[in-house]
Amino acid sequence: MARLPFVDTHVHFYDLRAPQLRYDWLAPGGDPGETELVGDYGAIRAEHYRAEDFLAETRFQNVGKVVHVQAAIGTEDPVQETRWLQAFADRVGAPHGIVAYVDLAAEDAAEQLDRHRAFPNFRGVRDLRYDDYLTDDAWRLGCALLDGLVLCDDPFVEQMGAARRLAEALPGVTFCVDHAAYPGFGGIPRSADRADFDAWRAGLRELAGAGNVVVKISGLGMSDHAWTVDSIRPWVLACIEAFGTERAFFGTNWPLDRLYSSYGDVLDAYGEIVADFTDAEQRALFSGNAERVFKLGEAAAR
Repeated sequence: MARLPFVDTHVHFYDLRAPQLRYDWLAPGGDPGETELVGDYGAIRAEHYRAEDFLAETRFQNVGKVVHVQAAIGTEDPVQETRWLQAFADRVGAPHGIVAYVDLAAEDAAEQLDRHRAFPNFRGVRDLRYDDYLTDDAWRLGCALLDGLVLCDDPFVEQMGAARRLAEALPGVTFCVDHAAYPGFGGIPRSADRADFDAWRAGLRELAGAGNVVVKISGLGMSDHAWTVDSIRPWVLACIEAFGTERAFFGTNWPLDRLYSSYGDVLDAYGEIVADFTDAEQRALFSGNAERVFKLGEAAAR
């Protein structure tokens, strides 16, 4: 079956030998809590997974463009990761978009952003944290600096109201809900009862009430390690129902989700789930929306 062109909106590259970068999440032992949820990273803990490795692995999957999301967790200067990624983009053509790390609550958040902006493929920020950040005044001030950029975030169900209010207060920022709002990390595993699923879906619908919020359907293997097309179908369709085919798009969370499947399996599952959608809707979900949201037509990568 011929695949539609695909823009992968969530990949992670790394190089454990790069002296300027750190990847605390890949360190032996890691975070025991995260390991319990995600699984043993040992299967993907190679010395490196760089742009060339991704392009080689996906060469027959019709991947047109790629968005890299912060991976060098623990690096003293996060701009070093953006510099490293831009060098790949200039040399081999990927990644086309870069979502970098900025501590949005820091006093030097504006300076960090200015330094990231010097790189042409910089498109947004992920400040990954699991505290009361959405109501923290310093963090919200940092968010206000993101006008014209994408903020990738993953609020828990109980935080979705605060996330919507933040998005409504910052109409110039595109608020991207990562990994379908982590069903599983937020307490909604595969075996969730109907009440949990309904609460998650209601939260998504509330978030979707802000027109500058979009949803990235990706990383579902982290919540469902033995997933099947049927087991992820309700989560995928609930995202699309909440945001419509104009504000939802797909990603893979590669290579992390290789712990649970092959790359082609993920794309085939998405394709089967939306097979009854119109051709225009499928193209929007697989590539068009991501191109627009991350402004990939403006990327300097060749």
